[in-house]
Amino acid sequence: MLTLQYISYGELQKLTSEGRLKTILDHVKEDRIVLLEGRLKKREEADLIKITMFNINEKFKGVELATFDNSKENLPSVKRVMQNMILGDRQGITIIGPASVIKEIKKNPGKIELLTAASKKKKSRKK
Repeated sequence: MLTLQYISYGELQKLTSEGRLKTILDHVKEDRIVLLEGRLKKREEADLIKITMFNINEKFKGVELATFDNSKENLPSVKRVMQNMILGDRQGITIIGPASVIKEIKKNPGKIELLTAASKKKKSRKK
């Protein structure tokens, strides 16, 4: 079964950087794909990957992460600057999920393709 966990920008904004990463990683370790409103700071992305590397084991294989923000593509530079000042890290969407579930995330201008692994179903034995 595939589980998506939406986390709003406001929910994470009130947490410290460490708290944001812990919240995200806790969901990912439960095999949930996190849909995060907005973006993590570059430092937080780097720290998330660093923390993940220390947590890899037989059950937890790591994370896949992708950020999408096409809101700036067709805006003149003045409007883009204003939008960044007002919205900042709230723009776009970030997808973070367990590497054992997400096989690939494709970024295309008009869509997001998230390829997941086939679920491993236990075969029932008939007696």
